[in-house]
Amino acid sequence: MKAHQLWQLPIKDMKSAPLPRGRTSPKKHLCILVVAFVSIVTLWAYLYPPQHYTSPMRDWLPAEPVRELTDQERASQVVFKQILSTPPVKSKRSKVAFMFLTPGTLPFERLWEKFFEGHEGRYTIYVHASREKPEHASPLFIDRDIRSEKAMVPLFYFLLQVVWGKISMVDAERRLLANALEDVDNQHFVLLSDSCVPLHNFDYVYNYLIGTNISFIDSFYDPGPHGNFRYSKHMLPEVRESDFRKGSQWFSVKRQHALMIIADSLYYTKFKLHCKPGMEDGRNCYADEHYLPTLFHMIDPNGIANWSVTHVDWSEGKWHPKAYRANDVTYELLKNITSIDMSYHITSDSKKVVTQRPCLWNGVKRPCYLFARKFYPESINRLMNSFSNYTRF
Repeated sequence: MKAHQLWQLPIKDMKSAPLPRGRTSPKKHLCILVVAFVSIVTLWAYLYPPQHYTSPMRDWLPAEPVRELTDQERASQVVFKQILSTPPVKSKRSKVAFMFLTPGTLPFERLWEKFFEGHEGRYTIYVHASREKPEHASPLFIDRDIRSEKAMVPLFYFLLQVVWGKISMVDAERRLLANALEDVDNQHFVLLSDSCVPLHNFDYVYNYLIGTNISFIDSFYDPGPHGNFRYSKHMLPEVRESDFRKGSQWFSVKRQHALMIIADSLYYTKFKLHCKPGMEDGRNCYADEHYLPTLFHMIDPNGIANWSVTHVDWSEGKWHPKAYRANDVTYELLKNITSIDMSYHITSDSKKVVTQRPCLWNGVKRPCYLFARKFYPESINRLMNSFSNYTRF
């Protein structure tokens, strides 16, 4: 019965007459399902952010409540902003500081001497030996060892020992930077190990580093056991778990960022106290893998490249990267490394999510790596013989 026919019935019949029933449109059902699905996906993405460098889906939701900064945070932010906003010192003799962090003697000094040859006045060398006083094979490295006050007396030399995974590794990096910053002509600062070798000639490396206004610090989000599982809530309120990052220890930074690293006290102390092996909660945290990646993700994420210019091969899936013996060193190996122009990160959880990005230098895709590790000392002769050939690329 149609609606207009109801008015033609007696009152008693109207009481029993069926009322018209509205029908729900299929489109309306579909719309409700879509809205519900989007809501669930958005909530899921917020609680479990995607394993990438950033979590853009968080931007869809209201910003987290702004909390009151602590006095230390406010002071740190003032210092950082002042450093970043101050134009770098202009120098007509800009130099790159090559900072070697080594247990003792550097096995590849002769190779580095060949690399530096003919470029005096465009580089400086600093050597931090943590276990024993190095014996230098190249005159370029003589008198380039740095010391702290505690190391002036040979009996106390062991006090400067650097232990893998502990904050002493970061202390050594900061000590190298502090010494290198004393030279106002040093505009870029590269941290290298005793097993590092150059992949290109000096001019290429110099122009690559001096010619850009970013730092090459590796920083990525890893939700797995070797990433955010190492985070401690004792770092709150200054360091949230969502800010915690992982990356390679081997960095290359511009002068402003070098100043930031040695000026930082707040975040350094957080990692010194709450990121170390054998923590009370059973989580082994390694400061050299997390401190700088987290610091720069929080303070100046757009000022870093998110990859390291030092190549290392983790494809074997072990605690330490692949090490190259003399027989491994071939022209093809070195040429392949120098041709890599994509940076890769893989999460340490069961999903093993791989993220790759092009290595962009001033917006242009370029090879990622200027140096490589880990090479055994026995490979020195092969590297010396091949240097002029593989560094052409």
